[in-house]
Amino acid sequence: QVQLVESGGGLVQPGGSLRLSCAASGTIFSINALAWYRQAPGKQHEFVARITNLGSTTYVDAVKGRFTISRDYAKNTVYLQMNSLKPEDTAAYYCNAEKWDSGRYAIYSSWGQGTQVTVSS
Repeated sequence: QVQLVESGGGLVQPGGSLRLSCAASGTIFSINALAWYRQAPGKQHEFVARITNLGSTTYVDAVKGRFTISRDYAKNTVYLQMNSLKPEDTAAYYCNAEKWDSGRYAIYSSWGQGTQVTVSS
């Protein structure tokens, strides 16, 4: 099992920046990637960004050029630097571990507490 603890959310004005952190522990060796998801009220979890064990990154189109995912392998921590934030980025942000399964990445762990990001003036 992999346990994940998110932090770094808050209230920010449009155009502002935040940096989210996610500390992973447990059987890290068994996963292929770490990823960020977000969930707006009344909606399902939405994929935001992924970084594989080899450092390859993937982003949803809505955040390309504004968000950057990175990983500190020594600390088993993944970060999400969010710049030029928009009101539509408002959501609870979660990280999760992923495994490659049947041609796609699949969520491996249970959802944690998440961290709330609110973009508002």
